[in-house]
Amino acid sequence: MPAVQLLLLACLLGGVGARTAQFQKANDRSGRCQYTFSVASPSESSCPEQGQAMLAIQDLQRDSSEQRATLESTKARLSSLEALLHRLTSGQPAGPLETQQGLQRELEALRREREQLETQTQELESAYSNLVRDKSALEEEKRRLQAENEDLARRLESSSQEVASLRRGQCPQAHSSSQDVPSGSREVAKWNLENVDFQELKSELTEVPASQILKESPSGHPRNEEGGTGCGELVWVGEPITLRTAETITGKYGVWMRDPQAAFPYTGETTWRIDTVGTDIRQVFEYDHIRQFTQGYPSKVHVLPRPLESTGAVVYRGSLYFQAAESRTVLRYDLRTETLKAEKEIPGAGYHGQFPYSWGGYTDIDLAVDEIGLWVIYSTEAAKGAIVLSKLNPETLELEQTWETNIRKQSVANAFIICGTLYTVSSYSLPDATVNFAYDTGTRSSKALTVPFKNRYKYSSMVDYNPLERKLFAWDNFNMVSYDIKLSRL
Repeated sequence: MPAVQLLLLACLLGGVGARTAQFQKANDRSGRCQYTFSVASPSESSCPEQGQAMLAIQDLQRDSSEQRATLESTKARLSSLEALLHRLTSGQPAGPLETQQGLQRELEALRREREQLETQTQELESAYSNLVRDKSALEEEKRRLQAENEDLARRLESSSQEVASLRRGQCPQAHSSSQDVPSGSREVAKWNLENVDFQELKSELTEVPASQILKESPSGHPRNEEGGTGCGELVWVGEPITLRTAETITGKYGVWMRDPQAAFPYTGETTWRIDTVGTDIRQVFEYDHIRQFTQGYPSKVHVLPRPLESTGAVVYRGSLYFQAAESRTVLRYDLRTETLKAEKEIPGAGYHGQFPYSWGGYTDIDLAVDEIGLWVIYSTEAAKGAIVLSKLNPETLELEQTWETNIRKQSVANAFIICGTLYTVSSYSLPDATVNFAYDTGTRSSKALTVPFKNRYKYSSMVDYNPLERKLFAWDNFNMVSYDIKLSRL
């Protein structure tokens, strides 16, 4: 009977090895007994190389199916062996002890092999799942990069068309020859974007809410929509309306303006635009009509005799007022004669990153216009970073009167003035920001506000009030936008 048992076991193991694997038992170099169980791939002569993701997935699918089939076959054979062992031990209780122990050892070995096969199957399934996830992530990244590439291609094409048009001198209604261009101004011959240096910016940006301009009563005071005299308080800022999107990286931040007291040859429609990314900012684009502005075709390009800094410039009574780069000096540039008419150093004013708004951008000195006139917003060491507000003479730039507030300049995103009241914006990047403070120069008092203000594109670098149009103008992450506003009735 022992010979029969060994014969049956040898046949069973031989059948298993012939169909699915090789099973060997031998002593190693130290003399210990060692079992070896090897499974050969039915279809692969070598392992796939890296990068063949799809082939690897298909191979893993086949291997997984084959491993399941092998596992089921092994389970069936193990069940048969267990039944045979049970019959043998039940029918020959007095058989040799060595034969029964041998069968038990073989049975344990097969059980271990089954556990190994189950572990390998789980590992293959896990590897397959990981590859599928990686494939999905790569496909998503590919789609995202394709979309970005298409967007960049569109911007490049638009920029190339505008540059070509500027070089040919074919801008709409811009047919003057070079001899007609006054000194101090010239047409842009080419754009040298490769050499543009970027201003150092902080991580946050600010915005200025738009307010509604007031008509003046016979007594000289502004009139609100309801007909009451006096300025009233800002109570509402509308949704932003996008008018134009900058074409190149130099237009991520900027300032655009219209003159609330325009004089010939300019009108209330004439628009000026300055892209402020760079270290030598001199170009001022001029548009005779709103349609030219929205389509991106300037009628003239001024080149300033001195570079400006940041987004605090304004246009008022035919002149451009701006901060000279890396200084506390404010300049007045006559747009008609294209010459500098006045300059004034603001006493003690911080500049070039000393007291900017919360978004940075060297916004230390910010000019503003309202119904009363021309203002400058800044801070000093003496004020310990609080906002200081001064009324300027528009001809000489002399300081006529100064107010020191209790609003820390670097804690707000931007500021603007309506009828002598300073307003600040809480954040440049939050989609739902607020106009959070108001300082009345008449009463020299401040109060907290919570007027909602929308940052649609989440990076507003400039917001100014235009008293002629009763709107706020803003530059929000490449986009030139405007806001309607309302004031309360006194």
